[in-house]
Amino acid sequence: MENISPEQAPKKDSNKIYFLIVVIIALFGTNTYLFLKDKKANERIVTVTDEKSRMEVEIDKIEAELDKATNANIQLTASMQEEQDLARQKISELREQIQKGELTQGQLAKAKKDIEQLKYFVNKYTADIEVLKKENKTLSIERDSLKTTIGNVTAKASELEQKNSELNSKVLAASALKVANISVTPLRIRNNGKESDVTRASTAKKLRISFNTTENPIAAKGMHDIYIRIIAPSGNLIVADNSSLFLSEEEELQYTYKTAIEFANDGKVYNIDWTNPGDFQKGTYTIMLYADGYTMGKSSVTLR
Repeated sequence: MENISPEQAPKKDSNKIYFLIVVIIALFGTNTYLFLKDKKANERIVTVTDEKSRMEVEIDKIEAELDKATNANIQLTASMQEEQDLARQKISELREQIQKGELTQGQLAKAKKDIEQLKYFVNKYTADIEVLKKENKTLSIERDSLKTTIGNVTAKASELEQKNSELNSKVLAASALKVANISVTPLRIRNNGKESDVTRASTAKKLRISFNTTENPIAAKGMHDIYIRIIAPSGNLIVADNSSLFLSEEEELQYTYKTAIEFANDGKVYNIDWTNPGDFQKGTYTIMLYADGYTMGKSSVTLR
């Protein structure tokens, strides 16, 4: 059996103490390292989370500005519409990346840069919208002014047209033939064909209407249609047939007899004979003459 000297025992105990001290120091160092590492990781997570929140707020602001500009009721150009679509697509992509929470520090930095570019674009887009709004306002003012001008011109044209129409009506009325003197003679036709004046209804066969026209230098020379309306003593109009119609002062009237005369503005006397297809009645017959859409004159004759 080996004998251990008393001097060796204290030495071994001293070694154990040194070893324990080393272990304790190592554990302390490890704990300190892990503590610092966890602290840095927590700070990084907090930093990344804060950046994401700030970016979401920035994106919300950008989208709000874009919506405000878009809701201005402005007709966008094709290029502006394309720019807006691209901006909204970029906003959607950034939101999707942030919501997934998969951004690294490098991706986070890039996303921040993209947001800054997006802010620049939206500011420029908003400025373009304002320019477009001002241009539209100017165009609206010019359009309203043009409408007013057109309205004034149209009103003036309508007024001139009305005056022209009134003038034409006056010219037409002035150029229409008018009777200067008119007389109506009842005639009897004998068996030998000779005619003679009568006053009795029983012997009268036709009426001779004699007249001359007033001097009218603006009346058209040449043939003029003459319409005659004869009212019987009963008050009824004697008509040729139901289709015998003409216009006088824009009123459609039936006539008894129609003929034509050649006007030369020379004071000539015209004779128009109307043969009664029936028998004459006792009483007064009223004879009215029309030409060129106006009344020429009238006369009457009484048969016994």
